[in-house]
Amino acid sequence: MSLFQNIVIILILIAGAGFLSLTEIALAGARKVKLKILAESGDVRAQKVLDLQENSADFFAASQIGLNAVAILGGILGEGAFRPYIAEFVSRIYDGPWTENISFALSFTLVTSLFILFADLMPKRLAMIAPEKISVAVINPIQIFIKICKPLAWIINAIANLLFRLFKVNTIRDDNITFADISAVMDAGAQAGVLQKQEHHFIENVFELEERNVPSSMTTRENVVFFTLTEAEDSIRQKLAQYPYSKFLVCNENIDQVIGYVDAKDILVRILNNQKINQLNESTIRNVLMIPDTLTLSELLDRFRSSKEKFAVVINEYALVVGVITLSDIMITVMGDWVTPMEEDQQIFKRDADSWLIEGSTPIEDMKHALGIDEMPDEENYETLAGFMMYKLRKIPRPADIVIHAGYKFEVVDVDHFKIDQLLVTRLLQDHKESETSDSEE
Repeated sequence: MSLFQNIVIILILIAGAGFLSLTEIALAGARKVKLKILAESGDVRAQKVLDLQENSADFFAASQIGLNAVAILGGILGEGAFRPYIAEFVSRIYDGPWTENISFALSFTLVTSLFILFADLMPKRLAMIAPEKISVAVINPIQIFIKICKPLAWIINAIANLLFRLFKVNTIRDDNITFADISAVMDAGAQAGVLQKQEHHFIENVFELEERNVPSSMTTRENVVFFTLTEAEDSIRQKLAQYPYSKFLVCNENIDQVIGYVDAKDILVRILNNQKINQLNESTIRNVLMIPDTLTLSELLDRFRSSKEKFAVVINEYALVVGVITLSDIMITVMGDWVTPMEEDQQIFKRDADSWLIEGSTPIEDMKHALGIDEMPDEENYETLAGFMMYKLRKIPRPADIVIHAGYKFEVVDVDHFKIDQLLVTRLLQDHKESETSDSEE
């Protein structure tokens, strides 16, 4: 054959190998979620791609048969076609015993480079750009190719399956989507501008409901406002006026003797009807939902839905009340500042670009979001920033106690009756962070 004919054949082989490489990466990288959307919109080809992904053994066997056959044939034809011309060129520069070897090496390098560039590298990079679009476009011709290679592919697959069973290799693809997968997609969407920063934050918070425990969002024991059965009318009126709550606990003598709760609306009705409001009875007091402090916020949402309640009392393992929580508290956890009035005292106050004043009762998850910290050590052992300090210091903190973690210095500023009221958190300088090898406490 002439040089022109050889070149044409090699170009055809490169095109065939490039098509198979393009198809292989596109079908492997096509995302099922997007393909299902295309299939539901009426694209029959998308459903064919999904079916092929479910039974991909025949395709990959056929693809490898085609790729290897084309590569071997291309090498044989290319080396034989180009070597005489390359040998003639080399002999003009060097005419010696190594001429044939040099010609062979140059022709082999030329053909291999052409196949690598145009039959492998470029098609695969193109396939990664839009795998779903390409896989849908090539599915019909590739199915024909699979049928042609079916007999040989069956033999190869049978041998491969036998070897997999022999070495106990699981060949079933795991398509379960984890939170990490969804989080990665959300991050990519935020970087591309598809998701706004606030929307990204909302979605992250929704998934965190499964990990965050009730104490991270509840109103703590010392901040719970409650009535007793013998509460004076003036005291009840004062509490109603002072605290903007819609529900109040009713206890016998102290907060650990919970009887139920009253709705502020019911008390207002009694006031409008000129009835005494300090005579709390069964018609006024409602049964309260009691929950353990080990529940996650996601589990609490299920309890609220099943009980039709929006208010619960949180108790610990010793049956002591540790706080109360409402459906609004969970919504605040998800929505953040969008449902929290900005004029109210905030738990996290940013002083400047590298320092924050943070209340000790701030939930760890909120602090992590504010500071951009991915992980805290042994998070299962505490719920708040104060708990983190006590866990790391292994003592009751005092003012000026310091813990260093993740490039931040946490310094206790104010302590009230052994309770950490406020901390100063400072971002450390880069050289300090580089020299830090582990958490330190002072």
